[in-house]
Amino acid sequence: MTNDKCDVADLEPQFQSKITNRKSKMINRLVLLLVITLALTARASDPVFSGPQVGEKLPEFKLRGVFDDDAGKELDFVKQANGKPIVLIFIHDLNRQSIAMTRILSQYTASRAKEGLATGVVWLDDDATEAESTLKRIRHALAKEAPIGISVDGKEGPGSYGLNRKVMLTILVGKEGKVTGNFALIQPSLQADLPKILDSVVAVAGGKVPKLEELEGMREMPRKEPAREQDPNLRGLLRPVIQKNATPEEVDKAALAVEEYVNKKGNEASRKEVGRIANTIIDAGKLPDYGTPRAQEFLRKWAKDFGGKRDDKPQEKPQEKQQDKPQDQSEEKPGAARKSGDKE
Repeated sequence: MTNDKCDVADLEPQFQSKITNRKSKMINRLVLLLVITLALTARASDPVFSGPQVGEKLPEFKLRGVFDDDAGKELDFVKQANGKPIVLIFIHDLNRQSIAMTRILSQYTASRAKEGLATGVVWLDDDATEAESTLKRIRHALAKEAPIGISVDGKEGPGSYGLNRKVMLTILVGKEGKVTGNFALIQPSLQADLPKILDSVVAVAGGKVPKLEELEGMREMPRKEPAREQDPNLRGLLRPVIQKNATPEEVDKAALAVEEYVNKKGNEASRKEVGRIANTIIDAGKLPDYGTPRAQEFLRKWAKDFGGKRDDKPQEKPQEKQQDKPQDQSEEKPGAARKSGDKE
């Protein structure tokens, strides 16, 4: 009996030691979790840097022009500005946010060119040929008067600038060869970021800071991007069209189902939504990622027929317009091939 009691007594410290070790491990884990959380929170609030900072030199750099008289020519926006106020917009990533900010800001700055404000839009891409093709495709979405060029230094941009490729846009404001404003935008917001940029521009170019609603293009934004409920039927209708392994016949059949659906009376919103989706894919340069070449023909067709300014055509009822309409439809290769193939 005595030996049994002694054995139990001897084991109690061991149990207590195990419990203590477990508590210690739990505390260590909690401390580690707290440290990681604090580190992530601090990192999230850290400022993002891209390009030369305020007060630093604005180096000259070379680009290749794309449009009109600048096409194929070597450009240098900083050198051309010759110390005058300048706004440089570096496009790292193509999407609706970056293009909207670029268009509206550069439309404003280019409109003040006669006042001595220089503008330069810089496209960053490792493939110069693909970059030129993309720019020509989305030219309608860019400010016509704003000079634009492709950086000869690829996606990283000029080495002396130290650009951060993780941001969507780097916007620099400068004067007399130095940076006066730097905006590294991960997710460009017209409402949150543009007013700060305009303040910086006016600080070097003079004048009055415009209200957002006064800027060209801003008043159109609510109409172009209204809050909408997507038709729940569209996803199921569009999916067969863009299947990578679909045959031309299967694509034609699926595309016909889409067109029959969106052209039904009362489905105008769905028709416009298909046009918007097709335009978004094309403008983003993502068309090759969607379906087969046959499917891509239909996406191009829907972008023209259902999207953009073509949406206004059904509202025009003069006879000459109605007479022209059948000719336009007969010119569409996918539509013509589908009708002759499926209905007969």
